[in-house]
Amino acid sequence: MNRRDFLQRGGALALGATVGLSAASGQAVPPTGSRRVLRVAHLTDVHVGPANDAPGGMAAALRHAQAQEDRPELFLFGGDCIGDALGTPKAHVLEQWDIWNRVLADELKTPARMCLGNHDILGWNRRDDAELRADPHYGKALALERLGMPARYYSFDQAGWHFVVLDSMEFWHGNNQGYLARLDDEQFAWLDADLAGAAGRPVCVLSHIPILSVAAFLDGDLAGTGTWVVPGAWMHIDARRIKDRFAKHGNVKVCLSGHLHMVDDVTYLGVRYLCNGAVCGGWWKGKWQDFGPTYALLDFYADGTVGRTMVDYRGE
Repeated sequence: MNRRDFLQRGGALALGATVGLSAASGQAVPPTGSRRVLRVAHLTDVHVGPANDAPGGMAAALRHAQAQEDRPELFLFGGDCIGDALGTPKAHVLEQWDIWNRVLADELKTPARMCLGNHDILGWNRRDDAELRADPHYGKALALERLGMPARYYSFDQAGWHFVVLDSMEFWHGNNQGYLARLDDEQFAWLDADLAGAAGRPVCVLSHIPILSVAAFLDGDLAGTGTWVVPGAWMHIDARRIKDRFAKHGNVKVCLSGHLHMVDDVTYLGVRYLCNGAVCGGWWKGKWQDFGPTYALLDFYADGTVGRTMVDYRGE
């Protein structure tokens, strides 16, 4: 296979411009002859807390998305809603959740679905805190309660599409993160059955951590290792098993994620993987690498295709 064939067949990456958009206008290019059935705003990695005017930034993003002339009918929140709970004392975690819930109550007027992020999990990186480990809110319980989620993973149908919301984080102390990006066996079996039950419908998968990503190779400085080694906390370590299951069912069209605070667009074996930046950009301190505060507008079409527009809601 020559270089041109490899680039055409292997996957498409956009870092700054986005495949599926007009490079000149930044507007979504609808697939020819298809009918749009749903417009979605995907807001991920808000990381709200009391510092750096994060509450004001979160409110600005919500207002901006809801002020679109072509207003989204659904919001998908992609996790890492608060600044951090993994290694933060519970009192400060509760303060962050109070801010999240207050801003949502004041600003959100659109139906929304939630997804867990790693920084929403209480105490997994406080290894020596026996009192916190005994707390009934330890782990994912507090986030599920504050986000009003029916379970840590679930699915729903809207506008002829089937949406699957995954829990990317498995408890693991083999690194300094407290988690590994992997579906536990129970969730994987559920996913297999859920995709089988959605036969004949296009499927959108929402996870916090990317299942596949090119941006993951650039998230940190890996040059010193002498090889490309993507940590299992940056991208799903079980991506091979997941993509094989997608291929078995053939109905997964697009996968949405955040986590990296970066933007890319990768197509592999007919499935489009969109990493959609971060509402907070570089943790409310400007950009993370090339990417500032942003959210994604997604147009879902009846033929199973999706158009994406990345929105710089601060106009920077």
